[in-house]
This record gives sequence, structure tokens and C-alpha cells, in this order.
Amino acid sequence: MSIETLKPFLAETYENFPKGRFIGLVVLRTTRSETIFRTEGTGEPMCREFVQAGINNDKKIIERLVMTKRKQVAPERRYGREFLRAYGLLYKNQKEETLCSLNTNAPCEMCIDCFLYGFAAGGGGAQKSRIWTEDAFSLLPAHDLIGDRTINAIFENGTMRDEEGKASTALNTSEYIKPGVHFLDVVTLKDVTADEFRYVLGNILLTSRYGAVSSRVGRMENQILGVFGGTAELPSSLELVQTLHDSMTVTANNQPLEHPLNNDLLINEVGKVMDMWRSRRGISVKLSDDELKAVIEDVDEHWSEAQREQFLKRLDESYKDFRQAPDSEKASANNGKKSKRKKNQEQDQEQEAVSEEVEE
Repeated sequence: MSIETLKPFLAETYENFPKGRFIGLVVLRTTRSETIFRTEGTGEPMCREFVQAGINNDKKIIERLVMTKRKQVAPERRYGREFLRAYGLLYKNQKEETLCSLNTNAPCEMCIDCFLYGFAAGGGGAQKSRIWTEDAFSLLPAHDLIGDRTINAIFENGTMRDEEGKASTALNTSEYIKPGVHFLDVVTLKDVTADEFRYVLGNILLTSRYGAVSSRVGRMENQILGVFGGTAELPSSLELVQTLHDSMTVTANNQPLEHPLNNDLLINEVGKVMDMWRSRRGISVKLSDDELKAVIEDVDEHWSEAQREQFLKRLDESYKDFRQAPDSEKASANNGKKSKRKKNQEQDQEQEAVSEEVEE
């Protein structure tokens, strides 16, 4: 099996309690079209943070673009859930009698998505996510990566005025992130099985649209640059970006880095940074380039048209022994136990009565 190297850090089956197995992914997310990441409404600025440029050499404060963790996870979860829905692997919430759905406070608590990405039901149970994410940061400063776009909506006559000569009010200026912007991200998988590992990687590699207005913009390409196994997390996404900034600045002879960056050069520099992590406390294994390639091929094979349904149904079946009985079934079971207990008590009382008659 192509992921044999990671076997010590993979669970054989789902378990309710953690056992300190960590798999870390280094993900490069590159915009392939105009993209919008913001937490407010139309016209608001992109998500950004003031942070230190480098970690050792260049310590000046710059403003970096941020791809928040929810902007990453939500589209990837929705992608995977599309196929769970297609193959009938989403279940009904037992209280609401509705099919498992995101952001409705009524998870089914039984599907692959709920077991992996977690859930919190108001007044009910909860499952902590085993897919740990954090904000991804751009390598370059925000001011180099943002443009402005004026948006207008014309009438059917092809002008900004209607048949009565009234001017359209649909005129707006909005920020956008340029194509070719690189975000670096660290994702941690905690106590996952081999098939759960394949499911999460498939979601990351196959999701292609992120952010606002994703039916028009938001195309991104995700690449897995490194896979680690160990008993602790990898350094943070911010530390990765800052270390990479220092490394690339040295390579460029201290010349300013400019957009667009050479993709191959960036990947090569990320590789140098990851090699330094081999000696980090708690990091035991880093997959070689050939092993990483084999893992990606393995994931692609399991997500192929020929194997996808069988793969997802096998993963779904692995949770069979851990699914909790619905409240109604629990109540029926408890009532059945009470009835049986009561019947046994009545039988004991009858037996005692018969014994007393015999003694008399």
C-alpha cells in the first residue's frame, strides 16, 4: 500500500478517544482567477493581518492577506458531502427528521462528515473535529496582491439607463485578489484511518472554488507539498510563511520579492524549509518525493469514477459500531428493559407466593 510509511500514525479503525497520532500536510493554495476573501459584505476589504515579514532575518511588520480556516474547510466539506448525498450516505437527524445539513444545527451525527469534521448539536451531542486547520497567509504583502474592480449592471438595451432614461444605481467598486497569489497552509489530521486520510486529501485536492461569488470567481489550485507523521503538530502556517520569506529573500540576494512569483522556485524553497522540520520535536517521518507521489496516485485512484462509490461506502461502514441509537430507539430499549424487569419481579413474587403456600 502506498501509505505504508504512515501506518504507525494511522488508526486501524475509528476510536472515540485520541491516541496521539498526528499527520501533518503542507498545502500550497494558488489563485487561478480573481478571488474574494472577506468576512463582511460587498465592498468590504479583503481579510488581512499585520504580521512580521520573516522569522529571523527580516523582522519588519507587513500586512499579509489571510485565507481564514473557515474559507478553506467549508468548500472542502461541501465537496465531499456532494458524493455522500449522491450515494445515500447522509442520514436524517433523529429529532428534526431532516437530512444532515451544514449550518442548520441539526447534524445527523452518523455520516462520514460528522465523524471527521465534527459537529455540535444544540442540546444534543458533540464531536470534536479531527481535521485541524488554521489561517493560511500569503507570502507577499497584501498591497502587491490586491486590485480594484468596478462593477456595473447594464440594462437590456446595453446601457446604464433604462427605457425611461433613469440611470442605473448598480455601480460598485470592490477589491479582489489577483490570480497567481500563493497561500501556504498547514493542515493536521488527528487519529485518522487510512480511508479517512484518503477522504480528506481527496476533498483538498479536488475542491477548486473558494471565497465569495464562487460561481464567477474564486478558482484555486491546491497542491500537497509535504506529508509528515509524528506525535506532535507541525509548525504553524504563519511560521512556515515567515521562514519561507527569509529563505527566498536570501536566494534573491535580498532583493524585494515581487508578484507574480515563480511557482517552481517557490516549491523548491518550501522543500528546503520542510527538510529543516525533520529534526523538530515530535516529527518522526517525512514522506519522500516518490512516496508523496504514490500517496497522491492512491488518493486519485480511490476517488476515481470506478472506485469512488465502493470507497465511500466502505468508509461509511467503518463507523457502524460507533453510531449511537436514536433517542426513540433508546427510549424503546429502556422501556423494554423496564417491562422485562417488571415481568421478572412479578414472576419472583408469584414464585415466593407459591413457596409460602407450600410451607403453610
